Amino acid sequence: MWRQHTAKQLLRFGAASSATATVAYFGYTQYRKRQTQAGSSMPLVHYADALESSSGAVMLGQRPHAFWAPPTRKEMINELKGLERDGAAEASAGEFDLLVIGGGATGAGCTLDAATRGLRVAMVERDDFASGTSSKSTKLVHGGVRYLQKAIMGLDYEQWKMVREALHERKTFLKIAPYLSNELPILLPVYKWWQLPYFWVGCKMYDLLAGKQGITGSYALGRSKTLESFPMLRAEGLVGSLVYFDGQHNDARMNAALAVTAAAHGAVVANHVEVTGLVKEADTATGQQRVCGARLRDNETGDEWTVRAKCVINATGPFSDAILKMDEPQMRDIVAPSSGVHLVLPSYFSPKSMGMLDPATTDGRVVFFLPWEGGVVAGTTDTVCQVEADPRPSEKEIEWILAEIRRFLSPEVKIRRGDVLAAWSGIRPLVRDPKAANTKDLVRNHMIHVSDAGLVTIAGGKWTTYREMAKETVDRAIAEAGLVAPRTCQTEGVRLIGSHAWSDKMFIKLVQTFGVDAEVAKHLAHNYGDRAWAVCVLADRSGDGMAQRLHARYPFVEAEVRYAVQYEYALSAVDVIARRLRLAFLDAQAAREALGRVVSIMADELAWSAEKQRAEHRKGLEFLTTMGLPDSILAEENPVPPRQGVVNLRTTGTLNLVDPASYYRRGVFSADEIGTILSAFAEFDVHGDGHIEVKDVEPLLAAINVPLPTDGLTPFLDAARISRDDPAASVEFEQIFGMLGEIKESFNAKAPAEHRADARGLNQIPTHRSGGGV
Repeated sequence: MWRQHTAKQLLRFGAASSATATVAYFGYTQYRKRQTQAGSSMPLVHYADALESSSGAVMLGQRPHAFWAPPTRKEMINELKGLERDGAAEASAGEFDLLVIGGGATGAGCTLDAATRGLRVAMVERDDFASGTSSKSTKLVHGGVRYLQKAIMGLDYEQWKMVREALHERKTFLKIAPYLSNELPILLPVYKWWQLPYFWVGCKMYDLLAGKQGITGSYALGRSKTLESFPMLRAEGLVGSLVYFDGQHNDARMNAALAVTAAAHGAVVANHVEVTGLVKEADTATGQQRVCGARLRDNETGDEWTVRAKCVINATGPFSDAILKMDEPQMRDIVAPSSGVHLVLPSYFSPKSMGMLDPATTDGRVVFFLPWEGGVVAGTTDTVCQVEADPRPSEKEIEWILAEIRRFLSPEVKIRRGDVLAAWSGIRPLVRDPKAANTKDLVRNHMIHVSDAGLVTIAGGKWTTYREMAKETVDRAIAEAGLVAPRTCQTEGVRLIGSHAWSDKMFIKLVQTFGVDAEVAKHLAHNYGDRAWAVCVLADRSGDGMAQRLHARYPFVEAEVRYAVQYEYALSAVDVIARRLRLAFLDAQAAREALGRVVSIMADELAWSAEKQRAEHRKGLEFLTTMGLPDSILAEENPVPPRQGVVNLRTTGTLNLVDPASYYRRGVFSADEIGTILSAFAEFDVHGDGHIEVKDVEPLLAAINVPLPTDGLTPFLDAARISRDDPAASVEFEQIFGMLGEIKESFNAKAPAEHRADARGLNQIPTHRSGGGV
């Protein structure tokens, strides 16, 4: 199995030190200090050095005897500027072998590949690692069953080759980052008898194509076993199902691990550093202008400088054209951007350990329905779009995904618009080859383009094949610049930071050592690997304590914020809530409620002024409007504590929601509140069938002291697709809860005008919130 550790790849561990983690960490910092004083221009210590023990024994799940820390961002910036890492003097080697522009999956992959070959490499990213497409994927590590179908039906060798390559890389993922990736069974429901053998053959060919790189094999299930495995599935007409296996991972954390691992192998990595232009000079042999570096700007300080490199790699995904045109202003665009939209729903809509694929949507696209990090990810659609930094999902795309989900789930499982906890849009950079005869045709997989001036651009592809793309790109760059690498590509066997001493039972040691509850311990182990020990030690040292969650409903703890700053180059609140902790992707409103505390902890770590804290809070809110929250949250000036605006009929006799965005969390009713509403509903449910007539809705609201909106109930009935004119129309109990969460003006009567929500704008709100519904 993929979690077995091989002798070739394991770095050796000693038994856990009898000294406390604090002493071990102190000893390490003294070692770093001595290395700095010695004037070393290479990494002060590699990750392997910190893990080496005198006994050489491997103790999986045990605490490493030292907690390696990457070079600080200031040290990285100094080296980019051609200085020693302490900034005291100029370094002897001012030119890099490679400069990689872009810190997404491909850029970080190229950087790690080059560093492990022994090249001197630097990577810069305008925003944050994985801030674009690389954090907004389907979270699958897969060969692509639909691509295999196209390859067979269309006799397309390029599709066939792409699937085979991706299946090989899928196994590599599971090997080099076992704590961040896992196998996931995916169910294909079958509603026609003839589809059963058709799907079975396809799944077995998928297994066969993987060969030695295969994981668990596919299998068939009958009708009863299918419903037992996936009870939410629509039972009517169900024949059975096929279950095949693919991989799944935490994309943004995987990206951060790639960047930090590259730093551990000697690379210079810097986020929030922007390329403002390329530097060229005439080649001494040919006289032709060649790209030999770039002009950089530190977006944190405003400093600008020039960095030189023998070859520059453009790995900026959807933004590839912007860098290409710095080299060749007249060049045609090579990127054909396509928007992929994903929604996150509460966990109870899917089994915890099985996903589903709908291969027969109304327009032929594929929808995945996958458990992920305690939620359920549903998507994606492919729609032509414009390139932008933080695209928003459109209402049309969200409604299409929800409509498709309703088709394959049981009618008893009612997914409402308000059950969407977060929604995001990622830009997939499909590409055209500018040297091809027909530049309208898209490249099926990825493309490497070398300009006349020697700029190497890698574009296209997908997360699963990032390592192979990086290998090909670095090979091409070495050839283009005439470099001599001490080693060939090593990344198929380089385990990412956190993988070396991790085991799937490690969380038990965390519970026993630190007293952390099991849910938090599992979360830390599966997000940080063996680095979870360092997170727990930070909690002890900082006084946060392991019980200090950032939000009551999620296992994220305050020490993770400190770890993100100290060990993972997090510089902004968005870096933390979106890409280190993933809270914004799981529940945008919960991220909003935790934002104030995140800013406060980061202010302590980074010495932020009050003005900087306000700016970070504002930027965090702006980002959350791209994750599904309404623009009205931008009116707030102070952090919102959790559960503000919770309905409390027992103490107030009325609904009292004064926080505009609380309307998007309909599931925050207490047991007493639900009992009050149930009692009132039962009085009007004369048939005892869980429905009341539309004409009784207003009297029901009056019975529980809910004032009617100034525009009446029509907008809310329209949103629930209920007509007042239909004699047979009725309202379910759960729809009453929906209305309680959506009625706005009455709940804000005393709030400032700019904070009030408008019931008439209900259908224009990007994403309703419910906190998981009722």
